[in-house]
Amino acid sequence: MVAKLTPEARNAFFKDHPGWAEVEGRDAVKKSFAFDDFNEAWGFMTRVALAAEKADHHPEWFNVYNRVEITLTTHDAGGLSERDVSLAGFIEAAAGEGE
Repeated sequence: MVAKLTPEARNAFFKDHPGWAEVEGRDAVKKSFAFDDFNEAWGFMTRVALAAEKADHHPEWFNVYNRVEITLTTHDAGGLSERDVSLAGFIEAAAGEGE
């Protein structure tokens, strides 16, 4: 079983990954991304989907045209885990953040 983040690790996540917000009523985080057009958003989602499949850790997401909203949580842990921290880092890189 995957362990939930400790309070210290959770605080570090928010410090190290700006823009992610807690989801009300759940131990989950979400972030919205905007791209120039649908094609760019779809390419981003494809890169994330391939990494998520490889890690066997799949995000919840919603897409309309150039916007993608992603929610991360680890169902096996009952909340946020290191799997979410890792995937958040990949997602940010795939979105071109931190360049």
